[in-house]
Amino acid sequence: MELARADLISRARAGDGEAFRALTEPHLRELQVHSYRMLGSFQDAEDVLQDTLLAAWRGLAGFDGRASLRTWLYRIATNRCLDSLRSASRRPAKKWDIPEVEPPEPTRLGEVVWLGPYPDALLEGAINHPLGPEARYEQTESISLAFVTALQVLPPRQLAVLVLRDVLGFHANEVADMLDTTVESVKSALKRARAGLQRRRSTIADREPPPAADSPAEDAIVANFVHAWETADIDALVALLTDDVFMSMPPLPLEYEGRDVVASFCASMFGTGRRFDLVPTRANGQPAFGAYLRAPTGIRHGTGLFVLTLAGDRICAMTRFENTVLPSFGLPRSLPHFRKMG
Repeated sequence: MELARADLISRARAGDGEAFRALTEPHLRELQVHSYRMLGSFQDAEDVLQDTLLAAWRGLAGFDGRASLRTWLYRIATNRCLDSLRSASRRPAKKWDIPEVEPPEPTRLGEVVWLGPYPDALLEGAINHPLGPEARYEQTESISLAFVTALQVLPPRQLAVLVLRDVLGFHANEVADMLDTTVESVKSALKRARAGLQRRRSTIADREPPPAADSPAEDAIVANFVHAWETADIDALVALLTDDVFMSMPPLPLEYEGRDVVASFCASMFGTGRRFDLVPTRANGQPAFGAYLRAPTGIRHGTGLFVLTLAGDRICAMTRFENTVLPSFGLPRSLPHFRKMG
């Protein structure tokens, strides 16, 4: 195996693109997920992945083999993410743009408005990689919307250290080498990052765990939600929500917390006879739906993507994303008929 890899590296250094692809392809999915955790944006993660591959191709001559190729690629990807976080002015919040719908007054305005969802279809082979001994989080938890959102509030260097140490399980000396710093600096940053993350996630720790993905329990909640939403049955929808249910809508800064105000928002969406069809998918390891507004012409227009966060047999969070994310999930911008397929 080592001889074969050495041969591939030698050929790639000589300009063999196929050899380079053979070296890097096994790591692409996990590097993309890593970049997504750090940046909170699927599109930004795609861009960083391409930058990482270009940098690796150009810098392969400098790969000395002291660390594994995977570790070397993580070093490049992490530093590209840090460059992006430092240089990019984060996308501005958007204003409410549905003229016939008047939303209720928000509970608060969100800090993280650039967050995007990650398609489950791309997680295969990305979150099942063996973790290092320092890992503290389950891979499925570490891709959830709540976790990724909490990460985005951390300072960039703390964010990088926490993901590399607690999510991926790299040793402190490996992380120090990746970030060109000292082990002491890594330990200090990790301590601050853990404290910051704990403050953001303290309320989540008390919740019931969600049912297993695609289990009968999850399927039942999903079916009840779809029926309630498609029939605009507010009472049935409210019965599915926890008392402290939370709703956000990046890149809109509006956030709603509490069953009554979330129900009020949903009622505003159904006002003036607006009705929707939902097409199931999955995002961030969670149930998700493309939402399609029924038009008088019979065409249903994609209005966004809903992602549900479950706690026990209830919905504890709903996140609505813009319709621009639908293609990433293989969902069309519109559906031709009222009758749902399948």
